[in-house]
Amino acid sequence: MTSITANTGSDASVGTAVGNGALAKTSADFNMFLKMLTTQMQNQDPLNPMDTAQYTQQLVQYSQVEQSIQQTGTLKDILGRLTTQDMAQSSSFIGREAQFDSEVSGLSAAAPAQWAFTADRAVGSLLATVTDSAGKVVDTRPVDPATSGRFTWDGKLSNGERAPAGSYSLSIQGADLSGTVVPVSVQSVGTVKQVTSANGVVQLGVNGADMPASKLIRVSSAGE
Repeated sequence: MTSITANTGSDASVGTAVGNGALAKTSADFNMFLKMLTTQMQNQDPLNPMDTAQYTQQLVQYSQVEQSIQQTGTLKDILGRLTTQDMAQSSSFIGREAQFDSEVSGLSAAAPAQWAFTADRAVGSLLATVTDSAGKVVDTRPVDPATSGRFTWDGKLSNGERAPAGSYSLSIQGADLSGTVVPVSVQSVGTVKQVTSANGVVQLGVNGADMPASKLIRVSSAGE
C-alpha cells in the first residue's frame, strides 16, 4: 500500500521493472535462437536444405511476444502514473468532510461513526440498526424523524460497554404514520485523514476506515 506521503512514483517504477525484466529475458532467448539458427544454416547440407517455415513462424512468435511485453510494461507505467495523479488530486480532501455511497463508517476512540440518511418520503418512525464487520447486530435504537438527516453513533452499547474501534454498517428502517415501510438510503460521512493506494485503488482514510475514492459523492468543509 502506498501513502500520499510516501514515494508516489513507486507504482510506475514497479510497472517499468516488470516490463523491462520480462523483455530482457525474451531478448536473451531471442538472441540465443538467432545464434542457433545461424549456426544450423551455415552447416546445413546444400543438397538437403532445412525447412525454414518452422523457424520463420518462431521468429514471428518472438516478435509478437516482445511487442506484447513492451505494451504491457507501457500500460503498467500509465496505470501507475494515473494512480499517482489520483492520489495527488485526492490529497486536497484531507481535513475536509466527505460523504460516500456506502453504509460503512469508522468508529475510533477519538471520534464517533457518522452517517447521513434520506427517506423517500415523510416518515413517522425510524429505527437504526448497527452491525459490525461480521454482520452481527451490535446496537438498535430509534431515531427521531425530526432530525436533520444525520445519525451519530458513539459506540455505547445497551449493556453499558463500548464497541471496539473498527468499521460498522448502518441500516435504517422507516415507516409512515400508517405503518407502511418507507425506503431510507444511508451514506457514510467523516473527515478525511489520509490518502493511500492499495493495488492501484485510491482510498481515503476516514476515522480508521479506508473508503474507496470511487465511492465519494460529496466533499465539503468540515462541519458544513
